[in-house]
Amino acid sequence: MTDESDHAAFVNAWLERSTKSLSPSLRLELFEASLGALWSSAQLTLGDVTLMAIGDRVLHNAAEKYPFFAGLKVEENRGIQSQDLRERVSSLDDAELDAGIRFVLVEFLTVIGNLTAELLTSDLHAELSKVVRRGATEDRTS
Repeated sequence: MTDESDHAAFVNAWLERSTKSLSPSLRLELFEASLGALWSSAQLTLGDVTLMAIGDRVLHNAAEKYPFFAGLKVEENRGIQSQDLRERVSSLDDAELDAGIRFVLVEFLTVIGNLTAELLTSDLHAELSKVVRRGATEDRTS
């Protein structure tokens, strides 16, 4: 059975591979893409109402721990939106931004895992693994 530490280890490894030496705005872009991929993957199984409730809970918990996430919103059929954060990401401390991103991804995976007895975990981990910075493939082959 997967638990929060398994999700944390997976997210930590993904972040290490994916965000190394990225600017805050590119890290936020990758975060948005990762949330979109996880949302889309879970949507068919869980539906909009359940995912919106999960998203609201995750964002509430994140905003308590990382106040800069207070502006994130859950929108039906669009998932978690971060326009407010995008406008001020350059003023955030890098370590705090990274910790907040890690927290949201782990919390999202953990809540879904707990609600589904980890039924979606391997699929969600696989989807997150596919999310890479645009151009990363070209960068590695250059």
